[in-house]
Amino acid sequence: MSKLTGKRAVITGGGTGIGLACASRLDVEGIETLLMGRDLERLEAAAGTLERARAIRCDVTDDASVEAAFKASGPIDILINNAGIAAACAFTKTSMDDWRQIQAVNVEGLVRCTQAVLGSMIRADYARIINIASIAGLRGGAYVAPYVASKHAVVGLTKSLSLEYAQTNLTVNAVCPGFVETQIVEDAIANIMAKTGRTRDQALAELAKENPQGRLIQPVEVAEAVAWLCSPHSGSVSGQAITISGGAI
Repeated sequence: MSKLTGKRAVITGGGTGIGLACASRLDVEGIETLLMGRDLERLEAAAGTLERARAIRCDVTDDASVEAAFKASGPIDILINNAGIAAACAFTKTSMDDWRQIQAVNVEGLVRCTQAVLGSMIRADYARIINIASIAGLRGGAYVAPYVASKHAVVGLTKSLSLEYAQTNLTVNAVCPGFVETQIVEDAIANIMAKTGRTRDQALAELAKENPQGRLIQPVEVAEAVAWLCSPHSGSVSGQAITISGGAI
């Protein structure tokens, strides 16, 4: 039996991609996973593939929705802030509405969910917060300024919270993947094709070359890092931004 058996984890954006991969990996450890997101039908379908999962509708950009979702979830041992969006556009063509939308999900949504669990977590014998950031949170990137800014904010929040609560049993870490084979990357490929006239293979190669290994990261690779950060053996690891990028720095 895993030392994590019986723990309860919330995973925002839990219905697909990295979120679902994390849920699948934690399910193996005996952790009950609560998959949160806006599309309840998709969440319920995802939860149905796991032994210990259930779906809870939650819009991380809405105060009332977050409050209701975490009230329904009960006590939480692990929070995986995975919900996120991305968009590519020249900075001069980026509207304030576009800017605010990305910050609302990637930063403010993370803040809402974190504040919803902190009160109980800092009094617990064991607690973990894992923020799914991006390698974009550690370096710049052309045509993705709002996304880069949001992920830098996530990394900064991670470091600040780890220090603020260092005297408790809560650890706060970020995982920073490169391009992962998810719907967000599929959308990026489609955007490259539409704006440059490149083929899908050419657009894919453009993204894959950011990884020195010349490939996209798989969601399960991110999930393995998350599972390790959930482990009791990672208790001295906090405030870190762990890259999963094939050696990209």
